[in-house]
Amino acid sequence: MSETTNTDKEKKPPLNGRRALPPNNSNDEENEVPEMEAFGLIPRGFNPKDYLRVVDINMFKEPHEINKQQHHTDKYYSPKLIVRRGQPFQIQIDFNRPYRPETDQFWLEYLIGRYPQQNKGTYIPIFVGDVLKPGEWGAKITHKENNSIRLSIMSSATCIVGKFRLYVAVWTPFGILRTHRNSATDTYILFNPWCQQDAVYLDDEKEREEYVLNDVGIVFHGNINDIRLRSWSYGQFEENILDACLFLMDKAELELSGRGNPIKICRVASAVINSRDDNGVIAGSWDNTYTYGVAPSAWTGSVDILLEYYSSKQPVRYGQCWVFAGVFNTFLRCLGIPARLVTNYSSAHDNNANLQLDFFLDDEGKVDTKLTKDSVWNYHCWNEAWMTRPDLPVGFGGWQVVDGTPQETSDGSEEERLALETAVMYGVKKQTTQDTLYQPQTDVDMEFQAQKAVLGSDFKVTITFRNKSRNYYTATTYLSGNIVFYTGVTKNEFKKHSFSAKLEPYSSSAFDVVIKSSEYMSDLLDQASFHFFVTARINETGKILATQKATVLEIPSLRIKTQGEMVAGKEMSVTVEFTNPLKQTLQNVTLRLEGPGVLRTMKKEFRQIPPNSTLIWEIKCFPKQPGLRKLIASLNCDALRHVYGDLNVQIQKP
Repeated sequence: MSETTNTDKEKKPPLNGRRALPPNNSNDEENEVPEMEAFGLIPRGFNPKDYLRVVDINMFKEPHEINKQQHHTDKYYSPKLIVRRGQPFQIQIDFNRPYRPETDQFWLEYLIGRYPQQNKGTYIPIFVGDVLKPGEWGAKITHKENNSIRLSIMSSATCIVGKFRLYVAVWTPFGILRTHRNSATDTYILFNPWCQQDAVYLDDEKEREEYVLNDVGIVFHGNINDIRLRSWSYGQFEENILDACLFLMDKAELELSGRGNPIKICRVASAVINSRDDNGVIAGSWDNTYTYGVAPSAWTGSVDILLEYYSSKQPVRYGQCWVFAGVFNTFLRCLGIPARLVTNYSSAHDNNANLQLDFFLDDEGKVDTKLTKDSVWNYHCWNEAWMTRPDLPVGFGGWQVVDGTPQETSDGSEEERLALETAVMYGVKKQTTQDTLYQPQTDVDMEFQAQKAVLGSDFKVTITFRNKSRNYYTATTYLSGNIVFYTGVTKNEFKKHSFSAKLEPYSSSAFDVVIKSSEYMSDLLDQASFHFFVTARINETGKILATQKATVLEIPSLRIKTQGEMVAGKEMSVTVEFTNPLKQTLQNVTLRLEGPGVLRTMKKEFRQIPPNSTLIWEIKCFPKQPGLRKLIASLNCDALRHVYGDLNVQIQKP
């Protein structure tokens, strides 16, 4: 066929002088393919019906049929054929009469995008042969019966990942006859971790089950001393998610010819997952204000976010690191790239690129919050994707770190630079005096412990000194309690406490400080996170002891229960319960519940939940997928966030 076919009526886009064709960076756009491509003048007596003609094409695209079963794509909630590259799949062509290989000639044509070209891999003619070569495009007849033939088709192990259009072309002496455009024969081709020739090949079946086929996962959060977890629904097989993920590559304007390369896909996706600069999927917000959007803690999975973006083409508000990472994981697994979500605790945020954390103290030994700009995130989430790296030296393939959270530029913002310049100037000046050259006191240890406590209750913190010398010391001690974002950035200081500690030789002394709920509840942030900084000046030597610790309060959880038989296609009942543990009434509460393969996201608004009262929400649903599934719920309101619950359910086959 002519690789770029345009009708006279079709308006051609403007060219820029650098290329013969405009960029081919949309999977969604199509060119018009002629059903009759004449070789010249057509004789008056020519009748296409006199030649071999395609009557029907059977794609074997149902979940229980051979293609989706062998290609591990039976979980995708899509009526189209979905296969993985580098692996044969089957189709059946019904002709108007028996196929005669001696005289009849036909071939398949796979096209993608608006300007298909064979040398770009966007136009792929496939002729019928006797042998299929592993990892190369080809087709062979495996069965003939009456007017039908069954073909085994092999796709290239490096081909473009996306949605292809299929045509069957038949040669006649006067021209080429083609099947008409039929969206029912569209074929999605994905990466194939089961194929050794594929760049994302993963040789462990358990890892493939987890990192490609598992549609739920765990997000670790909290802090290094109090690791917590919550469930996240990736939902990569849910309806329209595959199309939404392909749209992201269109949005990123990635050339179709580059979409067989997982390296390129990861690079452009890490940018388009967030809205900074390119109007991408998720708008980030770290200021605890989520007007006209959804609080990051309220999301239970990626599906709602991706479908909203696919529909509106506008950034979805709001996300923080685990939301960016959760959606990125969905994107990668949906396309067939093995991926996992990683949490790193105590992630240092270095504002001036000196590879150290700088804390500035005033003359009394207290932290100077105006000058201290570095912070330590309680945790940060990113992703790892599995692939070979032919662009790097041997040994650098495997798990590759990718991060969809919007990043700061190397130099930071103008405000940060001004603050840092001021800090540096301040530090240089003060170093001319002996008082600010703080030295640690090596013969005295200081430890800090925070009592585990439930949100809304009082708790105590303990400062312990251990004097390892025979000297008698006194320590002027300052405790600063700060309400912080999970990024370690301080919102405000809610607790100031100072005392003088007498340190006897070779002894330990412990000092308790009570933290009352009335001191922190009014300013508490999403994740009930505190940052305590303690400094102690040894009066006899002028030396300084300092320690810091992040702590997170226990947040109540949701309880999920089921009733009735849990069988695919039959009605079942799900109940979500929550008891308000606070001394205040919760206002404008939103509950969310979802479960991949069981139910799409359900939401319910509650105007009030009085103190100590229990909320009960019951819904009915019809689970679609048998097997072990997970229900995930969240509760969100201004006074209480990061309230989660989940439940594993075994859905039986009907």
